[in-house]
Amino acid sequence: MSTTTLSEAKMSHHDLLKDQVAIVTGSGRGIGLAIAKKLAGSGATTIITDITQESADAGSKEITDMGLKASGFVCNVTDTGSIEKMTTDVMNKYGRVDILVNNAGITKDTLLMRMKLEEWNAVIETNLTSVFKVTQSVIKNMSKANYGRVVNIASVIGMHGNFGQANYAASKAGVIALTKTIAKEYASKNITCNAIAPGFIDTPMTQKLKPEIKEKYLEFIPLKHFGQPEDVAEAAFYFCTGGSYVTGQVIVVDGGMFM
Repeated sequence: MSTTTLSEAKMSHHDLLKDQVAIVTGSGRGIGLAIAKKLAGSGATTIITDITQESADAGSKEITDMGLKASGFVCNVTDTGSIEKMTTDVMNKYGRVDILVNNAGITKDTLLMRMKLEEWNAVIETNLTSVFKVTQSVIKNMSKANYGRVVNIASVIGMHGNFGQANYAASKAGVIALTKTIAKEYASKNITCNAIAPGFIDTPMTQKLKPEIKEKYLEFIPLKHFGQPEDVAEAAFYFCTGGSYVTGQVIVVDGGMFM
């Protein structure tokens, strides 16, 4: 019979990622911040990156106010120079990166016939090309260390498509295919790469929707409520801590909407 007390169990959980450094892109708020908090809660030093220093610092302050470790860095994921600077600065300060969560993303929704090339390009650049660029920049350090966990935030829309979201759907489908390729190329380096496909999550991005549209979505969700950013964070946490024999996979967090 195990004599582990609850406080000991909590302690070991708290130390699961002790000494590890985790970069989470677009983590000033929403899903990215929830993931960063979850990883910090297990002992990781979390690198909050966002497009402005203010939003990066706001996110990292929320974590440090909880007595956990975080640091804010500017990273414009569409700018190669900005990505390289962030990676270099993190490596100079901490000497390692164990976890990378590619979370930054945008939407510019409109029907295919009306979609401007700029709207297409902006979403592909921010949601897909950035995952390639940031991963390429960070993974060389993981490769040298012979260890890494890469988690990419995709979407159920990337698996099923959606009216008015040709650019977003294509970008997220691309993220899923890229995830599987990174998983294959880096498995020999003890680096796993997995994706999470959230469904309808209650974030600043979805809160802008009209109430009648939200009601319509709820009809299709068997669990009858929207997900919280913490639900996505739980899946990311699994990939970063428990899933050492899981790679190239997509875990769907959608309340059963697309089962």
